[in-house]
Amino acid sequence: MSAAPLGGTGESTAAPLRVGTRGSLLALAQTHDIAARFAGVVEIVEISTKGDVDRSPLSQLGGTGVFVSALRDALLGGEIDVAVHSMKDLPTLPQEGIRLAAVPVRNDPRDALVARDGLQLKTLPKGAKVGTGSPRRKAQLLHARPDLDVVDIRGNITTRMNRALAENADLDAVVLAVAGLNRGGFSDRVSEALSTAEFLPAPAQGALGIETRDGDERSLAAVAGVDDPVTAACAAAERIVLRGLEAGCAAPVGAFASADGDTVQIDAAAYALDGSRSIRASREGAVADSVALANDLVAELLDGGAKELVG
Repeated sequence: MSAAPLGGTGESTAAPLRVGTRGSLLALAQTHDIAARFAGVVEIVEISTKGDVDRSPLSQLGGTGVFVSALRDALLGGEIDVAVHSMKDLPTLPQEGIRLAAVPVRNDPRDALVARDGLQLKTLPKGAKVGTGSPRRKAQLLHARPDLDVVDIRGNITTRMNRALAENADLDAVVLAVAGLNRGGFSDRVSEALSTAEFLPAPAQGALGIETRDGDERSLAAVAGVDDPVTAACAAAERIVLRGLEAGCAAPVGAFASADGDTVQIDAAAYALDGSRSIRASREGAVADSVALANDLVAELLDGGAKELVG
């Protein structure tokens, strides 16, 4: 665990607000960006998680909580005051003593193809090798292009990109989150941003979840200014889909809620891992009714047999 000071907005003689984050390039980038908008003086604290240390496939690690548990332990243990997570990594069930205090405005939720020679999904040669560590992305790729050879990969963002872009690259392309590429300063590496109409992102992809200890009024007040109610409502609806299907964050499930004024549209799908089958459903209604809409959508997916695909 390491720490670095960061000046936030406002002035205070109180102790710095200790903001915990994973130590990866992307985690640090997104944490520094959002923590600069917290009230008062901020100190960034790096914490190693199981997902950072163990390079096994996410499906073998269990997915849920592997990037979160150590941060939550540090929060409950008083080592940090605030934890910044990629919201798609958060378990869908709350943890006692911890509060989801803020969900900032979402970054781009789409998946990105990073490919040699600027190739796009339609122009990849037959049998092209495409890397991803996500079962959802694998299922979607094979659903769109059954001829692809989808390879499981792990590693930091530069390691994964180099599998397709380096001189000795062994893959034709990799799929990463646009939000991560944006935050890491790699937007120019995107060969194609995959449309959410065809490639539904992971629930809450592109959003951050900021947690504090329940009842810690100082920390709650410090982060309250970055909360965006619309993003929070959309991300919550997507996570209801994940919870309703009893699927972990690494399951082949996509969900995306988008708001236009007071109206929200929620789309969700479950996929067979080999891409041979998918079940999709949509709902549209008032943002204020997003919870009920998401629950109705879950019921339709379950009636269509989604549980068989993600169980």
